[in-house]
Amino acid sequence: MIAEEFEKLFKTRPEISGFTPGRVNLIGEHIDYNGGRVLPTALNLGVTLALSPRTDGKIRIGSDKFDDVAKRSIGEATSDHWSDYITGALQIAHTEGFGPKGADIAVTTNLPFGAGISSSAAVTVCVLRAVRDLSGGKLTDTDLAVLARRVENEYIGMPCGIMDQMAVAIARPGQALSLNTDTLNFDLIDLPKTHHMAVIHSGVFRQLNEGRYKIRKEECDQIKAAAGREDICRMSDSELDALRDLPDDIFRRARHCVNEHRRTVAAADALRENRMEDFGALMNESHISMRDDFEMSVPPVDALVEDAQNFGATGARLTGGGFGGCIVACVAHEKLDAWREKLLAAHPNAFWVA
Repeated sequence: MIAEEFEKLFKTRPEISGFTPGRVNLIGEHIDYNGGRVLPTALNLGVTLALSPRTDGKIRIGSDKFDDVAKRSIGEATSDHWSDYITGALQIAHTEGFGPKGADIAVTTNLPFGAGISSSAAVTVCVLRAVRDLSGGKLTDTDLAVLARRVENEYIGMPCGIMDQMAVAIARPGQALSLNTDTLNFDLIDLPKTHHMAVIHSGVFRQLNEGRYKIRKEECDQIKAAAGREDICRMSDSELDALRDLPDDIFRRARHCVNEHRRTVAAADALRENRMEDFGALMNESHISMRDDFEMSVPPVDALVEDAQNFGATGARLTGGGFGGCIVACVAHEKLDAWREKLLAAHPNAFWVA
């Protein structure tokens, strides 16, 4: 199908095509740039892409989400355009010596934007994987994830961590990625057959580059300076307590980082051992921490999480960068249909994602 879309746009067949999934983070928010452990899983939704290289420095990109064909160049700076992530990925690949000097690209996606399920990481990794495979390069999927983060950090100007890129590059649907963001060591954990990880959009859209995510990153940098270490998620209780002279909001950010890391380690163990009640309780505690200590939630999301829990979810929490977007809920399979119907009826602006 994507090959046909490419041929409609560019009147020729593509040289390569591929798919990269989106992701939802089950637990471990805003700690991937603070040395913590995270636990995302891949979605069945994602980005499909077809590509042919060019040698003239020109980039043409068609998307099923936009009417125009973007016309960019390999050395072009970011321009706050929907094609920036693809342009940045091609630029990084070319600079690193395995990408072409331009490309024609067609892309389709069933990932909603601004939902916190990694549409940007998925398209970036998808481009990098396609040009790596086309070139016969030896870069690993972890290498691609690191380069994809550079696209976000250096080209887009988004100070994100490594979780999204690793999740979409490594995990596959049905697997959770227990990732040590300090070392990039990881384990893949099969999701249980008894429960569904439901993703519901709150109806509140946001973009991470609008500023609030950046503010939280800067607040964590203050904590790192005060603590004298980068991996603040791994501070001991005494090290955390020594930061009580910081402003109250900054101390609460630190408390979230430490406790969220510990919750994520415990959640990975619970998932491996199929202790779903314990897993759900940790999800619920995580949302309280994101709401009260990290202050990254908004009232419609809080209401959606509360009802998700009250209507029968084993656990539910905000997922992603925050300030809107999606929640993720762990729901027993036999309850799923009735739970979904009741939740969406109570929240008409919310909608089912995955």
